[in-house]
Amino acid sequence: MILENFQLSGRVAIVTGCNTGLGQGMARALAQAGADIVGVNVSEPDETRQQVEALGRRFLDLRANLSDISCLEGLVEQAKAFGGRVDILVNNAGIIRREDAIKFTEKDWDDVIDLNLKTVFFFSQAVARVFMAQGTGGKIINVASMLSYQGGVRVPSYTASKSGVMGITRLMANEWASHGINVNAIAPGYMATNNTAALRADEGRNASILERIPAGRWGTPDDLAGPVVFLASKASDYVNGYTVAVDGGWLAR
Repeated sequence: MILENFQLSGRVAIVTGCNTGLGQGMARALAQAGADIVGVNVSEPDETRQQVEALGRRFLDLRANLSDISCLEGLVEQAKAFGGRVDILVNNAGIIRREDAIKFTEKDWDDVIDLNLKTVFFFSQAVARVFMAQGTGGKIINVASMLSYQGGVRVPSYTASKSGVMGITRLMANEWASHGINVNAIAPGYMATNNTAALRADEGRNASILERIPAGRWGTPDDLAGPVVFLASKASDYVNGYTVAVDGGWLAR
């Protein structure tokens, strides 16, 4: 009986940045649990579409520059038209810029903050309005980071944005829980994706990272499958404002 609480059949999930990597893994997991997927990307998500449709679920491909929040209402309307409703939002899309703090530019600050934090809030707001109008609640899952907890080096705007994601996750949960809306976040650790290919190829850096991870390995997109399905499902109905670290024990070290 408990397993029924993890089922997402008949649900419609919006997943941003799902053409590759962690976003693709989360979209695939939600589809495996029964949800139809609305993917919002800047490039063609062919592989993700194929994976979702192979599971017997529907996939809507929407393209947008999410740094411009003027597109958000339209995206939500298209998602509603596709599925008849919206039940889940996964705010995964994000960018990072690396430079010494003393040299960091205003553009690199604004670009990262706009997509990683501003858009996360306003997309959540747009979807929460739909949830309230539907009267059936909903699930919002933000993607935070280990740098929601730690300072990092040479990524000032990324650290600020991901620290902010943890904060607004709590804020939105506080305000919207009474409407049956659960807002939580996932904080991935060191993951084996395209973004970390250079780190993993550097033998010294790779060894130092693995030495710090109690699990002794890099994470994979599949490691987010369980957490995202849990947070998207009825099983997490009493979990509000929490950030789940999926990091192989990095933060516990």
